[in-house]
Amino acid sequence: MVLYILKRFFMMIVTILIIATLTFFLMHKIPGSPFDEERTSNPAIQENLERFYKLDQPVSVQYVHYLKSIATFDFGPSIKKPNETVNSLLARGFPISLELGLVTILVAIISGVILGTFAALRHNGIIDYLAMTFAVIGISVPNFVLATLLIQKVAVDWQLLPPATWSSPLHMILPTFALATGPTAIIARLTRSSMLEVLTQDYIKMARAKGLSPFRIVTRHALRNALMPVVTIMGTMLAGILTGTFVIEKIFAIPGMGKYFVDSINNRDYPVIMGTTVFYSAFLVFMLFLVDIVYGFLDPRIKLHKKEGDV
Repeated sequence: MVLYILKRFFMMIVTILIIATLTFFLMHKIPGSPFDEERTSNPAIQENLERFYKLDQPVSVQYVHYLKSIATFDFGPSIKKPNETVNSLLARGFPISLELGLVTILVAIISGVILGTFAALRHNGIIDYLAMTFAVIGISVPNFVLATLLIQKVAVDWQLLPPATWSSPLHMILPTFALATGPTAIIARLTRSSMLEVLTQDYIKMARAKGLSPFRIVTRHALRNALMPVVTIMGTMLAGILTGTFVIEKIFAIPGMGKYFVDSINNRDYPVIMGTTVFYSAFLVFMLFLVDIVYGFLDPRIKLHKKEGDV
């Protein structure tokens, strides 16, 4: 287990380094400069700005400074907000984005598993058809389209919920619903198909023959194994939800990292773009590592064996 963790840790470092390197060089390939809007007739001002942010140095030297900032977790000041550092933006915006992401994934898991389980238990019934219809709609409609419709109908026309910001639990309902619909549909479909397969297994038939209640058979025996495909996609789904919050945050004017990230791209704010990308990459790679650990808890058959020929 220790060797496995060390290998996974090494792979995480390599993955983050590759992402950071690609982000750095792609940013420097974009035409133009972060100071295009501030260009003046005095070239000395332009030179001072570039010298302050080390943009006057060769790309290789900038890359070394960039790697040092990653190692020390100090991404420097924002170009467009000189009084703000990237670290302070992360400290202020990431908790809000994380809260939205965690609430969304919690809602998606609970509702998706319940919906998929009932669809499997009522196979080819009205509940099954309604659940799968919702799943198709949830997967087909993009979350930004759904968010726009929710704001127009629920917030503006019907005035049932506030349309924007993030200041109370009521403000969380619309963005959470818009963001959770797609993942809920995916989880429901996976749970349904996996549950239908599990319910035909011999150990389920044995549990029924022993006289166990249907509730106990589903919750204690069937559901645990049926959740394996769901756990498999949790890492990538969490990544999709957390990065998908950027668009939803912009639509609902939520003061999370989405606002800073989108603005930084438009303004070519290199430190914010690269710092945010590296931070989210590290966080999401770590989440994928946790998924592997959860796998072992859900299915005791999954063990780490030393392959023949390994040193």
